[in-house]
Amino acid sequence: MKSDEQYMRQCIGQAQAASARGEVPVGALVVNPVNGEVLARAGNAPIGICDPTAHAEILALRDAAYKTDNYRLSGLILYVTLEPCTMCAGAISNARIGRVVYGAPDAKGGAVAHGVRFFESAACHSKPEITGGVLADECGQILKDFFKARRGK
Repeated sequence: MKSDEQYMRQCIGQAQAASARGEVPVGALVVNPVNGEVLARAGNAPIGICDPTAHAEILALRDAAYKTDNYRLSGLILYVTLEPCTMCAGAISNARIGRVVYGAPDAKGGAVAHGVRFFESAACHSKPEITGGVLADECGQILKDFFKARRGK
């Protein structure tokens, strides 16, 4: 199986593709840790598909569930370039993802290490293993560059 950094680099590619489409550059993968197979990959797409829930994590979870013919993704790993928000954390819990690996922290909108800390909440019924900060500088720079360009600075 590839390393966390190798999978995160694939997520960065998805984030760059999202940025090229004018979407906030966040990318995600769902990986089977048994054989290292990437089951699903996605970049943010709420603008393009007119869906406020079309975060990279949600799209990757949906695709993985479809491909495995199971809404429970027990034991699988979700890689994502940005700390998941509350909505995505809830979906991760409902999907029974076994491990979440994220890149950049999100002090404003994150819900794993920041904000509501969803996986520490009593409302969370399935708590994945969490690894944060994988290629955090690279993941964060993509977001900084995107928003800097949007502001015209």
